[in-house]
Amino acid sequence: MRIVLAEDLALLRDGLVRLLTAYGFEVAAAVDNAPMLLDALARHRPDVAVIDVRLPPTLTDEGLRAALEARRRWPGLPVLILSQYVEQLYARELLSDGSGAVGYLLKDRIGDVDHFVEAVRRVAGGGTAMDAEVITQLLTRRGHDQPLGQLTAREREVLELMAEGLSNAAIAARLLVTDKAIGKHTNNIFAKLGLPPSDDHNRRVMAVLTYLEALPG
Repeated sequence: MRIVLAEDLALLRDGLVRLLTAYGFEVAAAVDNAPMLLDALARHRPDVAVIDVRLPPTLTDEGLRAALEARRRWPGLPVLILSQYVEQLYARELLSDGSGAVGYLLKDRIGDVDHFVEAVRRVAGGGTAMDAEVITQLLTRRGHDQPLGQLTAREREVLELMAEGLSNAAIAARLLVTDKAIGKHTNNIFAKLGLPPSDDHNRRVMAVLTYLEALPG
């Protein structure tokens, strides 16, 4: 699996290259600014791009804007965003095309190597990997708006864990309930969010996209 990495801090960038390589990934390019990122994506066409939100010269949102431009140039390009803080707008913007293959992790989570590596693999495979803190804030912001207002407290909790990318079995283990109970909750979520029967993986992605896309500006 080939990766293009964009991170301006040299020590962190080198550390990520070593970590990813140790887990069997091929880092095709590791760059420190947005123009080089777009050039590397065009040249290597990786399986996934791992991008810091803030890149030179202003260290504000160059990484995000480059990620959005990359998704416009190469629709469906898997992108995993790394950020120091929760930026709700960033998550909504990235997911606005509805194609999935997007992740948003806080940099603090990189220390949990297994979680980080699994997130990279999940996004490369077309899924979502949203940080738990991001999901919590997004759900809180949505409040009781429709259609999320139709979900029970437990269904919202299951949706939050689903958005993190957990399987039904993993959600059941986290909540100390049976797989059957989680299956019932996910089916209720799909129905209340108006997601028609289809491939289960696709519906899980769309369940996450449904409420993120509906966030107000």
